[in-house]
Amino acid sequence: MTDVGYRIKIPVFEGPLDLLLHLIKENEIDIYDIPIAEITKQYLEYLELMKELNLEIAGEFLVMAATLIQIKTRMLLPVDEDVPPEEREDPRIELVEKLLEYQAFKNASLDLQERLQERSRQFWREPLEIEDSGPDEPFLFDVHIYDLIAAFKRVLENAPPEMVQVTRETLTVKDRINYIIETLEDKSPVRFEELFEPGASRQILIVTFLALLEVLRFGIARAYQERDFGIIWIIKEEDGEEEG
Repeated sequence: MTDVGYRIKIPVFEGPLDLLLHLIKENEIDIYDIPIAEITKQYLEYLELMKELNLEIAGEFLVMAATLIQIKTRMLLPVDEDVPPEEREDPRIELVEKLLEYQAFKNASLDLQERLQERSRQFWREPLEIEDSGPDEPFLFDVHIYDLIAAFKRVLENAPPEMVQVTRETLTVKDRINYIIETLEDKSPVRFEELFEPGASRQILIVTFLALLEVLRFGIARAYQERDFGIIWIIKEEDGEEEG
């Protein structure tokens, strides 16, 4: 048995627009010409995985899912040939406008944050140099929650087919937190994938991922990438709060 009833809340600012922007960037999609059927499919897959992980999902995620399905349905309707192409309403326009507005807001927030960091050196943390990351890209930067979920999605896709097993052994999130801490004490940094044992069951993989989110949340470790959608490194923090 595994501790799959554990719940972790995604920060409020990590909403459905963040997820959509992540998918658009990951798939190198033109934001003005979103393939709505494919994006809807991927969005719903992420939502299902987040539910399986028992992450607390705000109602706005479900509202966006309904919106995407509605847009997809409208785009499947027959085109009115009497209306000139330039006058036809694109069902995606409102969504694109929201995404552009939100992206501009996020960029402005990041710019402001960088300026505040420059003025307040006591909160400044230099980029961390990691020898294993290679000579061309020596710096690693903080990872977005959806990058972690995307990486875990790939771990699940590469996992062996689930076998029906009956076991009395109980594996908890706390057990896996201790496992991750011990792993990082032996070797830091480690690649994200190295924390998931080959051949482990889907439930063990899920509990391990939940434990990793807690380790990151408590500041026991940090997650970095060399570049967008690059290798994710997990690095032990010397001053992290370890749970007993």
